[in-house]
Amino acid sequence: MVTKQFGSSPEDAELRRADSLAREIFSDVANKWALLIIEALGERTLRFSELRDEVEGISHKMLTQNLRMLERNGLLVRTVHPTVPPRVEYTLTAPGRGLRETVHGMCDWTHHNLGHIEASRRQFDA
Repeated sequence: MVTKQFGSSPEDAELRRADSLAREIFSDVANKWALLIIEALGERTLRFSELRDEVEGISHKMLTQNLRMLERNGLLVRTVHPTVPPRVEYTLTAPGRGLRETVHGMCDWTHHNLGHIEASRRQFDA
């Protein structure tokens, strides 16, 4: 994937611009798998297999793609330990932990409003 290079001007963060870096970052992290991975990691360090167990339903391929994207965006650190077989661990960075606060709030909001949303969907679909 080729990404445009951006400076640090206010226009680079403009969400309404199609070529905005902020919009690209938002698109990256606002997918269901990234949100669930960020929430699962929390303050912990987890191995790939532990993350896959934590995020039910995610495929090996999707977990790999999302971990790479989160690492590329500086939201997590991938540490490879020189063992046989290699042991790879993932930990959120400071910006990743900051984003997790927002993700955790979204999870809380979802739990709090689940009944209302389910009722609204039933009513709309009827």
